[in-house]
Amino acid sequence: MRETLHTALRKTAGAAPRISIERILHPRSLAVFGASDSKAKFGGRIIHHLVRHGFAGDIYPINLHRPEIVGRKAYPSIAAVPSAPDVAILAVPVSTLVQNLNEAAAAGVGCCVIISTGFAEAGDEGSSRQSELVEIAARTGMRIVGPNCMGIIVPHHHMTLCSSVVLETDKLRDGSIGLISQSGALMVSIFDRANDDGIGFRHCVSLGNQVDLEICDFIEYMAGDEQTSAICTYVEGLLDGPRFRRAAAACRAAGKPLFMVKTGRTEAGVRSARSHTASLAGSFESFAAICREEGVVLAQDPDDMVRAAHLLSLHRGCRAGGVAVLSTSGGGAGIASDRVTEIGLELATLTPETRERLGEILLPPQADNPVDLGGRKMPESTEIAGLATEILFGDARVGYGLGVLTSMPFFAVRSKLIGEAALASGKPCILVLTPGAAANTSRQILRDMGQFHVDRFEDALRVLSLIDTHLRLKEAALPAPIRPAGLPVAAPSPAAGSLTESEAKRMLAAYGLAVAREAVAETPDGAAQKAQEIGFPVVLKAVSRDIAHKSDVGAVSVGLASGEAVRKAAADMLVRLASSAPGARIEGFSIQEMVRGEAEVIIGVNNDPQFGPIVMVGLGGIAVEILHDVALAPAPLCMTRARAMIERLRSMPLLQGARGRPPLDIDAVADALVRLSWLAADLGPQLVDLEVNPLIVRKRGEGAVAVDGRGTIATT
Repeated sequence: MRETLHTALRKTAGAAPRISIERILHPRSLAVFGASDSKAKFGGRIIHHLVRHGFAGDIYPINLHRPEIVGRKAYPSIAAVPSAPDVAILAVPVSTLVQNLNEAAAAGVGCCVIISTGFAEAGDEGSSRQSELVEIAARTGMRIVGPNCMGIIVPHHHMTLCSSVVLETDKLRDGSIGLISQSGALMVSIFDRANDDGIGFRHCVSLGNQVDLEICDFIEYMAGDEQTSAICTYVEGLLDGPRFRRAAAACRAAGKPLFMVKTGRTEAGVRSARSHTASLAGSFESFAAICREEGVVLAQDPDDMVRAAHLLSLHRGCRAGGVAVLSTSGGGAGIASDRVTEIGLELATLTPETRERLGEILLPPQADNPVDLGGRKMPESTEIAGLATEILFGDARVGYGLGVLTSMPFFAVRSKLIGEAALASGKPCILVLTPGAAANTSRQILRDMGQFHVDRFEDALRVLSLIDTHLRLKEAALPAPIRPAGLPVAAPSPAAGSLTESEAKRMLAAYGLAVAREAVAETPDGAAQKAQEIGFPVVLKAVSRDIAHKSDVGAVSVGLASGEAVRKAAADMLVRLASSAPGARIEGFSIQEMVRGEAEVIIGVNNDPQFGPIVMVGLGGIAVEILHDVALAPAPLCMTRARAMIERLRSMPLLQGARGRPPLDIDAVADALVRLSWLAADLGPQLVDLEVNPLIVRKRGEGAVAVDGRGTIATT
């Protein structure tokens, strides 16, 4: 909503942006509102950090009462500054913020970074105040980062527009990773932890409430920045779903991994996101489907995200493959191997040549993956750690290396040899140093040589899993879906409101889905007559726009073998529904052929408010609500994507023919998904939701039939 309001205001005012993202991140001049000599104050820390880290451009301290700040001429107001600065940062009381912002706009400032809080995240009064910031930006073209943010850090430009104490360091570690965060405190914590890991950033941007510049502005910039190799983001809510998809696609086209930690996965996370930056978190399941489609890797932990981005930045040409485990302990090798398999990664199957070479220095049980260096053939005086690592990690079938280093003789020397061989492999390799203080020398050695290491199995495994996910998503990129032949030229125009089953199935049939034959009658006698025309046995259902799940309230009778049985079932159904669904309007009865098959599947579509129609498939009937075994993807689909959705289901073996059951017609299910997806794409926001439950699936080659359906059409 805020992004839409801002766009509308800017178009009305006709104010073009004063400054580019490039200049905001690499300004020639800065103004600091609230500048102070005291590092106990926000403005004092900001100007102290800028001076300490050597920002080379002009710095204009703004302080009404002081002629000089940290040895630099101060100015009583932004209007008194000799030339308009590219960027100003404001850490001032919220009561004076709007006035200061207007003064900055009048003085020609290109962009204001607002650290001050007390806006939409603080309730209705703050929201009203925030709308004033939106209006100023739209009217003048001055860009705004924030409010409620921590600022911007650009190490290679020596720019520290940030008040955090983590900048009390002698040197900013440069790097090639871009970091964009809606949380300022989290951004600087990630920055500090990464520094301990030996990881540097190219840009770090805190966005806060995103009243003007938002996450997509910076993703788009970093996607086009030649010096940025990977992008990490922390997101609470997106302002523009389609723009995010385009930005993610730009990252994929540029070959840049895009990682994201997203809150709003649970109801608790949604509440937290709203209270923190007043962001609206949409359906996480739909969001995850969009990310998978566009190659965005979702992480659960910010440090894992940055570590994975770092390793991919070091190994840009790596490809997905199996994991090779090397340890100085049989126990370490065993635990690591179990956990690699349990999290869904594969242990690499070594080539015969690799096993032969390992067999020259290791006993037969250890001359394979995983490698236990303790099972050596040679005497302790002959060092094999580096050679074994070189042979193992160099195998053509190995995609990633995992070294688990436990306490051992000559720890520092062997750690160095293993680290050098891991680096020489040219593959993403992580060494786990399991001892405590005894491994500190080794930690420093590895840090100095640039070999990445952690202290726990689980940290390493999560990072390898993220890398593997990125590489697999990268390899799974699909071309744009092509509209199947024979679909209607124009989308249907159903009436607004809930669709009856018959109305839903007519729409499905128009798009080529097979549906059960049916007839509709208003009375029990009419139902009996229609059943004769359909042919026995039949299924009887109540027709009602007010009942979503007919079986739950007794609105379905199956296996009816005569007209009298249909008449009685219909009369009994009316009595039953009077108590089980009081107030539900019963429009009549649907009499349908009895469709038999081998399995029930649910397919459906829901219109996500940010991303449009999202298609779903899962095990059907009541199982979908119990097992929650579903897969989602944005519409429209191609057959390859539809099959991939089905293959992600845990229940896929049931469709393939488990335990002697016949294989089912998975292609028919995929075809139904594709056709449903194009129906949804054609209707767009007009279609709120549409569901087929169940889709009866028959044996391979025999098709799938929709036997029930429901949907909702939006009101204008």
